[in-house]
Amino acid sequence: IFRETLSKRGVRVITGLGKYFLQMDKNRNGFLSQAALKEALKVFHLEMPEGDFESLWLILDDSKNDKVDYGEFTHAIFGEMNEYRKTFVRKAYMKLDFNKTGSVPMVDVRKCYCAK
Repeated sequence: IFRETLSKRGVRVITGLGKYFLQMDKNRNGFLSQAALKEALKVFHLEMPEGDFESLWLILDDSKNDKVDYGEFTHAIFGEMNEYRKTFVRKAYMKLDFNKTGSVPMVDVRKCYCAK
């Protein structure tokens, strides 16, 4: 049901949640508690019965560390990328990885990316 609600409301809700998660992550560790996730869902009018939230939490917290990161959240909602998207992401990454080191410093990303 949660996935259906998100798919109806679209990408704006997902991006909005991502931005909201960053704001709520006060200590910048990349993780959110159960209470913080519940609050974020409430803000975006994605509230659900407590039993459904508990089920969602069990899915999102696949590492069982009582916290969830945005990557776990999006992976649980969207699943794996299809092969077309994976190929596209690999091509983009290869262009960003100028030195072929396997990692891309933010300086290199800034050279190639314009948010306008």
